[in-house]
Amino acid sequence: MVSEEHKRVLDPERDAAALKALTHPLRIRLLGMLRQDGPATASELAVRTGESSASTSYHLRVLAKYAFVAEAEHRDGRERRWQAVHSVTSWDNKAMAAASGSRAWVSLSRRAQVEHLEASLVRHEADIADGRLGQEWAEPSGINDLMPRLTPESLTELWEVLGRKLEELTARDAEDPRAAQVVLLTAGLPLAPRDSASAAEAPASAPRDPASAGTDSEDAL
Repeated sequence: MVSEEHKRVLDPERDAAALKALTHPLRIRLLGMLRQDGPATASELAVRTGESSASTSYHLRVLAKYAFVAEAEHRDGRERRWQAVHSVTSWDNKAMAAASGSRAWVSLSRRAQVEHLEASLVRHEADIADGRLGQEWAEPSGINDLMPRLTPESLTELWEVLGRKLEELTARDAEDPRAAQVVLLTAGLPLAPRDSASAAEAPASAPRDPASAGTDSEDAL
C-alpha cells in the first residue's frame, strides 16, 4: 500500500484538465518511466522512447504544469532533470463512473497498465536470461490468471488485505540489499454471465476471458 503522501488522488471534476493531460499515451509512458527508473532528462527519455527530445521535453512540461512531474536535482547546469512527484496516481471508481469523459480516461489508463505489464514481462525475462537477476528470483516470479467467484464485499476485502500485507512486506524489506523493484499489477474485473445466444455469437477463435487477482475501490496508475 502506498502512503498518502506518495499518492496523487484525482477528482473527475476538480482535476478535469489534469485528467485530459494524461490522455496522451506518451505522457503516460514518460510518467511511468520516471516512477519506475527514477529522474531523467528529456534527452535520456527520448533515447528510451524513440521520440525526439523536443517531443519529450514538451510533454514533460505539460506533466509539470499539472504537478505530475517536477524538476529534480541536476547533475550539471546543461539540461533539466525530471522526477515524478508521486509514485501512484489513484482515483475513486464510483466518482469516475459518474462522468463519461472520466470513464474513457479510466479505460485508457487500464490499457496502459496492461501494456506496462507486457513490457515488464519482456524486461524480466531478459534480466533473468542475461544474469542481471539471480536465479533466486525465478521461482517466486510469475503471473496468475485466477477466476474466483466473489461478492462485491469479498472483492473489497481482498484489496484491503492485499494492501495491508504489501505495506507490511515493503516496510520489512526496505533496508534489505537483496530487495528488488517488483512490478505487481493486480486486477479484479467482475464479468456478467453470458447467455447461450451471446456465447454462440462469439468467434470460435476468441481467447478465454482472463481474470487476475484484484484492485480496491480505488484504481491506480
